Amino acid sequence: MFQILVGTNFPFMKHRRFAYVVSGFCVLATAALLVMNGGPRFSVDFTGGTLLQVRAAKPVSADVMRHAVEDAGFQGAEIQQIEAEGHAEYLVRLGPQTADPFPAIGAALEKREPGTNLELRRTEAVGPKVGRELRDKALWAVIGSLAGILVYVGIRYEFKFAFGAVVALFHDVFVTLGALMLLQREVSLTVVAALLTIAGFSINDTIVVFDRIRERNKALRKETHPRVMDIAVNETLSRTIITSLTVFLTSLALYVWGGEVLRDFSFAMIVGIVFGTYSSVYVASALALDSWLWLDRRKAARPE
Repeated sequence: MFQILVGTNFPFMKHRRFAYVVSGFCVLATAALLVMNGGPRFSVDFTGGTLLQVRAAKPVSADVMRHAVEDAGFQGAEIQQIEAEGHAEYLVRLGPQTADPFPAIGAALEKREPGTNLELRRTEAVGPKVGRELRDKALWAVIGSLAGILVYVGIRYEFKFAFGAVVALFHDVFVTLGALMLLQREVSLTVVAALLTIAGFSINDTIVVFDRIRERNKALRKETHPRVMDIAVNETLSRTIITSLTVFLTSLALYVWGGEVLRDFSFAMIVGIVFGTYSSVYVASALALDSWLWLDRRKAARPE
């Protein structure tokens, strides 16, 4: 079997306090973004409305496109300029429409900037009621999946392991959401699918590490808890890196060549894979170690 980094002896647990600071900063930054922005930036899937992706023969500024949309009679539109295969493309978000808004927008832009020859690349339309229903169902899907994983880990492992795994799971999904908000990316149905995928990937990687920790704890009873943790993490390091790198490169290919439709999904996967790999060691395993040490101290402090 192909392996890399065989026979390593990195003292991972020695640096867990610093990792707590890094993770705490990421979580607090995400919470601050949630408060300042009033929540995530939801896509048309959840808010309702019409989304147009258009391509212009010659590039124009987002302000010119916005004025053209207003000239066409659509107020309060959101315009986002994107790059796709070297062309000038734009995302135009409008409220719910009863008729196709593209012809009027194309005519208004041509009047302002002759020769733009606006081309419709994609359109999405969702009613406000359907958007609310999708948002509620997506929220319950995320909550339900996290709750199910929590129950599974709690049954399979002792408290000292389950606590770290659940915190790591929340950490990965929450920080990925923060990265999306930081770059002003939308939370759509495909992004929700990415968040659920990240949760599954993260807990799978964590369970592999925990299984090895449990095995090594039985075989190395004379070793200290931090040493047992380091040995287990080093023994699973090759598997962790190969698996994570494979998924990372696949997500990166989707981000580069998958087009705008898959860009938010692939970006969420890239961030989630990086933090999921990190959290298996420095959140899940580190918290499991500190829980383990705390339980031992508590047991030792009990009167005979």
